Amino acid sequence: MSMAFCFSPSSYSSPSFSKFNPGCPFASSPSTPFLHLRPILSPQGPTTASLIHHRKQLPKSVLFSTGGWDNGINGIGSSGGGGGGDSGNDRGDDQGNAGDKNRLDALLVLAEAGRSLESVPQDLAAAIQAGRIPASVVSRFLKLEKSALFRWLLQFGGFKERLLADDLFLAKVGMECGVGIFTKTAAEYDRRRENFFNELEIVFADVVMAILADFMLVYLPAPTVPLRPPLAISAGPIAKFFHNCPDNAFQVALAGTPYSLLQRIGAIVRNGAKLFAVGTGSSLVGTAVTNALINAKKAVNKSSEVEVENVPILSTSVAYGVYMAVSSNLRYQVLAGIVEQRILEPLLHQHKLILGAICFAVRTGNTYLGSLLWVDYARWIGIQKAHD
Repeated sequence: MSMAFCFSPSSYSSPSFSKFNPGCPFASSPSTPFLHLRPILSPQGPTTASLIHHRKQLPKSVLFSTGGWDNGINGIGSSGGGGGGDSGNDRGDDQGNAGDKNRLDALLVLAEAGRSLESVPQDLAAAIQAGRIPASVVSRFLKLEKSALFRWLLQFGGFKERLLADDLFLAKVGMECGVGIFTKTAAEYDRRRENFFNELEIVFADVVMAILADFMLVYLPAPTVPLRPPLAISAGPIAKFFHNCPDNAFQVALAGTPYSLLQRIGAIVRNGAKLFAVGTGSSLVGTAVTNALINAKKAVNKSSEVEVENVPILSTSVAYGVYMAVSSNLRYQVLAGIVEQRILEPLLHQHKLILGAICFAVRTGNTYLGSLLWVDYARWIGIQKAHD
């Protein structure tokens, strides 16, 4: 059996209103609306009909509350106290109201589907109770859960946050990794032309680095639905700041969870640091393999007139890490947060095939552009030299 408390507005005009009334414990004045707390008992939780009925009855300032007494009462009482009010308090009230609406709408979606909070993952249930996610996210979760593949991926927190924000996320990973090897090879050939085969070992290193990094380039800057629990109180201020930053600097903020400009800048810095580590690590692997192939080629073909130099491992790896932290980071943040989420998805959200095709074309162009920029950057800083 579950118990749900519903707040409903009513008024009382009796002159003896100020006297204690056990059925109405909260009072202010004969003409002022007050909140009446009424428990609803149900063995299966609140029904769809009751949620709809009580949602219509609730005032806009408090749509639903499962918090303590202070949270349910002070949100209304505070509006009648001071004179002017302050913008910080107004923002807090707006966020609280949005959270209450999110909570009620999400519970309504679960009730319509015959589900309870206990039947969804704990992090998702906590976000629903806190009012941090709208009903559309819950609907998407229920839809994704019907697929065996997505149900398996939803067990992993990172995939869950990204799939709930974008149901085409997995398709975009496939697009990026699938076309990466072809577009990057084509870009290498376009830049090197007649020297392509003379510099084949360098081309191979570039392609290996790209394939290892492609997945992370889609994964890290992808918009997410924040389900992470708050950090411990003992965590430092820097850790707490970056923990509360969005994964994409330009992603649409959910109602009740806005991001400040500083937090959005922090998202670029945090992802840049991660992509630097990914780029440096993948480059270490790629250049090590390339040098092994060069040495093997020298040992087999000692009479070759063309002397192929080993690729400098450390300088190339650091340079590639810097390139990913700056160029790749900014390009993919803009692509995922602005081009796809803010422009393409609102226009084509009901036409998934067309949306997927356009995303494929845009990501292919972005990957090709990145390959061109890398070759120019590598030659500019001197880690790669063009053959005469």
